[in-house]
Amino acid sequence: MKDGFSLLFLGTCAAEFSPRLNTDLRDRFDLDVRRTSALLFDERYLIDCGVHLFDELRISGSDPGKITDLFLTHLHSDHFQPDHVRALAEGRERPLRVWVREDAEFPEIPGIELRRMKPLCEYDAGDGLSVTGLPANHDPKAFPQFLLFRRGGKKFLYATDGAWFLNESFLALRADALDLLILDGTCGDYAGDFRMGEHNSIPMIRLMLPSLLTVGAIKKETLVYITHLAPSLHLPHKETVSLLEKDGIRVAYDGLRLEI
Repeated sequence: MKDGFSLLFLGTCAAEFSPRLNTDLRDRFDLDVRRTSALLFDERYLIDCGVHLFDELRISGSDPGKITDLFLTHLHSDHFQPDHVRALAEGRERPLRVWVREDAEFPEIPGIELRRMKPLCEYDAGDGLSVTGLPANHDPKAFPQFLLFRRGGKKFLYATDGAWFLNESFLALRADALDLLILDGTCGDYAGDFRMGEHNSIPMIRLMLPSLLTVGAIKKETLVYITHLAPSLHLPHKETVSLLEKDGIRVAYDGLRLEI
């Protein structure tokens, strides 16, 4: 049984896409031209399936046929494309397992095994992997959840889309330090954005991290990354990396690989 996780950020963008994706970037990743947010780990577990999923898989050299499980943070179109789920599920010997919040209004799709997740309940996903859905502060009509994964003493939280931490999710993370925290980073390093009820800005993240450390949700060694960036609300990637280095905040990019 594998201990830990091998992660690949397939896409790291909020719902704001560059027209350059249709020109010189069809076959490569670029630090400043991001695609829809999605994460693949251990080559078989996929988080979200937005507009650019199959381009992301192709460019990264990932095999869609190896994907056994799809975990959905919510049902907005930049994170969930039913046609992509149909394509992933087609022609399989075993159904594609799709994990969603228990009350999600989910379409009928052939070839899938729908797994409905009650908030704050831990589920066995096989091969030593467990997943828990945590309530998220985002559009309630999209059935949002953060996703907490554990295996072999390692754990990471994928917390996008959503702003801050709701009380019950914050309490669930206390005294259970993460190895990796991936946060929504839609908005840049400025104050006054109207999205604070459903997306994070950099000042919001700066406020959260010390409190998460205080209650033991993270430790000094925890890797903290932001993803789901809106390019028009941020500086270019390299400048953003330089800006956040002093805060211990790392900036994900399309094609980034991590081992924890």
